[in-house]
Amino acid sequence: MDFLNLGIGAAIGIVVGIIVGILLRKAAAEKAIGSAEEQAKKIVGDALHEAEAKKKEALLEAKEEILTQKNDAENELKERRKEVSRQERRIAQKEESIDAKMANLEQKENALGEKQKKLDDLKEEAEEALRRQTVVLEKISGLTSEEAKDMLLSRAESEIAHETALKIAEYEARFKEEADSKAKDILSLAIQRCAADHVSEIAISVVPLPNEEMKGRIIGREGRNIRTIETMTGVELIIDDTPEVITISGFDPIRREVARLALEKLISDGRIHPARIEEMVEKAQRDVDNSIKQAGEKAIFETGVHGINPELSRLLGRLKYRTSYGQNVLRHSIEVSLLSGMIAEELGVDSTLAKRAGLLHDIGKALTQEAEGSHVQLGVEVANKYHENKDVIHAIEAHHGDVEPRSVVAFIVQAADAISAARPGARRENVENYIKRLQKLEEIANEFNGVDKSFAIQAGREIRVMIKPEVIGDDQMALLARDIAKKIEGELQYPGQIKVNLIRESRIVDYAK
Repeated sequence: MDFLNLGIGAAIGIVVGIIVGILLRKAAAEKAIGSAEEQAKKIVGDALHEAEAKKKEALLEAKEEILTQKNDAENELKERRKEVSRQERRIAQKEESIDAKMANLEQKENALGEKQKKLDDLKEEAEEALRRQTVVLEKISGLTSEEAKDMLLSRAESEIAHETALKIAEYEARFKEEADSKAKDILSLAIQRCAADHVSEIAISVVPLPNEEMKGRIIGREGRNIRTIETMTGVELIIDDTPEVITISGFDPIRREVARLALEKLISDGRIHPARIEEMVEKAQRDVDNSIKQAGEKAIFETGVHGINPELSRLLGRLKYRTSYGQNVLRHSIEVSLLSGMIAEELGVDSTLAKRAGLLHDIGKALTQEAEGSHVQLGVEVANKYHENKDVIHAIEAHHGDVEPRSVVAFIVQAADAISAARPGARRENVENYIKRLQKLEEIANEFNGVDKSFAIQAGREIRVMIKPEVIGDDQMALLARDIAKKIEGELQYPGQIKVNLIRESRIVDYAK
């Protein structure tokens, strides 16, 4: 029981302690809360005072800023008003100046109107005076105004012709001197450096015989040997009374060469019968083919042109047996190639291309006996066939003037071809054609008014024209010479150039009695 009472007392003590503790804590908390509220009120009051101060300070700053901006705006407005005032004053000044100028222009227009009126009056007076003077002059001179005008025009034309002739003569002399000097330097250098041998070929070949008996053996029994030779070679054997000689005739030089070699082998061997003839002709054909190949390769090596198609090389070799007016075409092609290369070097042009074009320019002549067409057309076709350079093909096409040359190389090949063909001794010309060319040259010169006589001299290299002095004056001779030269160029085909030499001679004869 005592323990129970002790326990209850202890429990009550604890409860009382707890309640006292709670009350004490509540009192402490209320005290702390009151202290915090006072502190909070103090902080709020301080904050309100500070905010009020900041507000007043901001208002002051705003007022100052507004005042500053107002002052700036007023200053800017004042400046703009001043600028507007200045612009207004300038506009006013310009208006005044324009008004003054307009007034001045009106005065000048009035003055000009008066002057124009005076000028019109003076012009009418001058025209009237001119009409009166014209009438008086017509009466004095006995000529109408149209006749006088024609006379003045005629005199003016004569003076202009005189001046034109003098200028033409002056320019021609100056340009000719410069061009001749340069051309002579280039061409003489090229010709001096090119020393080519030339062989003349004709349409027949001659084979010597050891004795007259050989003629009968070549003819054979009932002519079987000679028929075999002519059939296999395509030539004609001429066996006449000429001692110890057989003549081979044929238009194809390669066939003639095959026949010549075969005959020489047969004569040397002594056994002449159809089977042996066939054998020797075949052997001669192989020898000629080998000679053609070697000739083409030698020409290419001699000119220094490389990369030529083997078929073109063979065609070049065939030119060894082709002649033109007595000039060997292969030697002519080599010479043109060398001349073209030298001229190109002097002019600063591609000399390799020029030499190639010069070597191939007459390649068509190797085909003229096998195909129809000019050697120019055939040359262009075969060059296209073997894919030659376009400039080379154009040079082949233009070297005889069939088309207008469009490249420097074409002009060079044309000039080199003329040099090689026109030099003395290079070619033979048919006498009849030569005489016709000289006659045509004289006829062309005689067609012009004022020409008395003309003479073709220097083998057609010069035409000497005698002028009627009473018809053609000294001033007109330059124009006449130029006209004659132009007509010769247009109507006549000739190698090189022709000198047109005009001679005007006045003679006065009197007698002392």
